[in-house]
Amino acid sequence: MLIINNYTEFESYLGQELGVSAWHKITQDQIGKFADATLDHQWIHIDTERAATEGPFKATIAHGYLTISLTPYLWKQIADIRNLKMEINYGIENLKFAQAVVVNSQVRLKAKLVSIANLRGVTKAVLGVELEIQGQIKPAFKGELVFLYHFID
Repeated sequence: MLIINNYTEFESYLGQELGVSAWHKITQDQIGKFADATLDHQWIHIDTERAATEGPFKATIAHGYLTISLTPYLWKQIADIRNLKMEINYGIENLKFAQAVVVNSQVRLKAKLVSIANLRGVTKAVLGVELEIQGQIKPAFKGELVFLYHFID
């Protein structure tokens, strides 16, 4: 795990791969709770019997937004950003879903520092991310996460 204490340390990683998180298993319970939280109860996500017989994946799949929602959790396994007043999830850019995540799959986040800027004391970091699926060539998604970090100084 990287430990980053300030802008200068963060900037030293520009253009570099920052690391990968641990594997995380996507369970049916997690999919069901996400469906309840978002009110998205499409059968491909929650009806295990129907998905097994009628679905193209022969099992339920995670919501695409569920996989995105895991990024802050997985990112914190890659880098420990310290000495912060505050951090903000600022945006997602150029995100494309490449492959469905079938229930009980293992996923992990890979991150690279694409750009970093000091905006009058606020660090804007753009991370190139990919959510890998264990045993698959294609990732679940690729895109860029944008974070704002307010370092203490």
